[in-house]
Amino acid sequence: MATENYDPCYPDQPVVHRYLPVWAKLPAFGAKPVFVWADDDAATGAMSYTALTYSQLDATVERMASGLLGTVQRGDTVLVLASPGLSLVKLLFACQRAGLTAVPVIPPDLSRPGPAHAHLLRAVSQTRPSAAVADARYVDAVAGASGKLAAALSGLRWLSVEELELERQEGSGLSPMAAGCGSDDAYLIQYTSGATGVPKPVVVTAGSAAHNVRAARRAYDLGPSSVIVSWLPQYHDCGLMFLLLTVVSGATCVLASPDAFLRRPRLWLDLISEFRATCTPVPSFTLPLVLRRGGGRSASAPPPVQLGSLRNLILINEPIYKSCVDEFVQEFGRDGLRAGSVSPSYGLAENCTFVSTAWQSTTCRRDGHGLPPYNQLLPSARLSSSLTTHEAPEIEIAVVDEETGELVADGVEGEVWVSSPSNASGYLGHPSASLNTFCARVPGRAGSSCFVRTGDRGVVAGAERYLYIVGRSIDVVIVPLKGGGARRVHAHYIETAAFDSAPDRLRGGCIAAFTAPAVASPEQMCAVAELQKGGGGGVDHRGLCDRIRRSVWEAEGVSVGRVVLVQSGAVPKTTSGKVRRGAAREKLIAGKFPVVLEALYDNGDGEGSVRGAGDEASEMEERCAASWVAGEGGTHSMATAYGGASRHLRARSFL
Repeated sequence: MATENYDPCYPDQPVVHRYLPVWAKLPAFGAKPVFVWADDDAATGAMSYTALTYSQLDATVERMASGLLGTVQRGDTVLVLASPGLSLVKLLFACQRAGLTAVPVIPPDLSRPGPAHAHLLRAVSQTRPSAAVADARYVDAVAGASGKLAAALSGLRWLSVEELELERQEGSGLSPMAAGCGSDDAYLIQYTSGATGVPKPVVVTAGSAAHNVRAARRAYDLGPSSVIVSWLPQYHDCGLMFLLLTVVSGATCVLASPDAFLRRPRLWLDLISEFRATCTPVPSFTLPLVLRRGGGRSASAPPPVQLGSLRNLILINEPIYKSCVDEFVQEFGRDGLRAGSVSPSYGLAENCTFVSTAWQSTTCRRDGHGLPPYNQLLPSARLSSSLTTHEAPEIEIAVVDEETGELVADGVEGEVWVSSPSNASGYLGHPSASLNTFCARVPGRAGSSCFVRTGDRGVVAGAERYLYIVGRSIDVVIVPLKGGGARRVHAHYIETAAFDSAPDRLRGGCIAAFTAPAVASPEQMCAVAELQKGGGGGVDHRGLCDRIRRSVWEAEGVSVGRVVLVQSGAVPKTTSGKVRRGAAREKLIAGKFPVVLEALYDNGDGEGSVRGAGDEASEMEERCAASWVAGEGGTHSMATAYGGASRHLRARSFL
């Protein structure tokens, strides 16, 4: 079933920027705010708002597109480095109106080298942009900078956002309905999150993006009366998609910066309450974070918020634990939040972003039991019919055996494949990886469409055929069973069990579980856990390591051979909050974690001797660090965790 023209209210267009002049000319929309920027003053906490109407956005986009084409040519690639805000929103739409390929990247602090520097350097070398657009102050900073990154940036033509916004060129000949990206033109190079390896550049066409947001509009039942609140990064993935989704829906979107949310998580709820939002997309870690830092009631808590207007609390960043959702709904149900508004969803950059949601606007029950759990998780889709039927869904989801590509039976875990017109074109400059990821086919199906191999593992369960995303193939740990055979355990279950051992002392969502080389065996199970701020001294860290190990064994039957307590903020994560387990493994092997205490356990049957961290261990770590290549997965993807809950250990304190 196609989303196009499913409701005559929506004047569907082949690309998103063409919606703007349509809305701007309608009397009911011209003066309507399309985006509102919420600025939270870090010093005073005072809020201020700046609104941008549909007519203002359309006129500014036209002006900025003309200014861009005065420097670059249609089809060129442009690096987008503007700061979060309405200027960045305008610039992204202007690039599409001008027929350019935008590469949005978070602008790194040029004076502080780090991962953001490396990512920008990667983007410049891979996408080969003709020009870069940034805030005027950033343009000046680049001109005065030195080093490898500055040298790479110096060869670009630089434009300031301020100049483009003030541009008053007339007679450029740019027609909003005729110019700009066509459906088959690449309008965006969107980098993957980097959760499982080096971020890869995904080429997205304007037509695929338009199809994707139309599918999302229908799935979430959005329209002109919808009000969206989003603090997600506007550079990629879900944050960028919701900019397009707002325009396609004729809705209003209230935006805030991720930094503002992290400083004061309560901001998110305040904005929902203030603007009577109907929809908000957030990573799943948001719920426990808000409960811990400004959500729950206490003697000093701020006045309650009003959440009764919310119809879609969209949860992204799988896996989505039912217990976290239940706790949040229980706390804020008193403020009007309905359990039926929770919308667990699934998406990935290789499909533009949106793939599916389990939320059902007409059938979801309001008693909190409408979405059944599977192994503690909530579903992210509902597959109403088998793929063997003649009428395929618009976005086709298959769960297959990752070795053969054959469909697996319901209840059997497999790799999730996705086929739809939203599929991206491939990875820029990586033809072999593109062929492997974007051109999969289900054997035995005549005329079978190409599927994207997501690398995610899922299972379809229950009479209603809900899809549960249970983890990533690269993060699976193989646990041998007594008497032969083995079972799979996903790393996030180990991390959850570790956190549950001491939620008052560990940081939620900041634990990485993986296998790494050991002295006595090829691999051992490791858990790296961040302590809460201020938890570095005066407490029993060795006892905490014991509790982590015991909790993981009791919950998952996995023996952890190495528990590492580290300082807050040390575990590598993506910009969307996903733990980068491969990067954490590399960092541990290289000895680069700010360790508070490390406990080494006998990883055998409990009778082996305790091995210290002497020269032999150090030499092995050096060899492994030299051989590990970031982004290629390494052996940790199918490693084995042996043994029982042995209590032999050696503790190394770094206090």
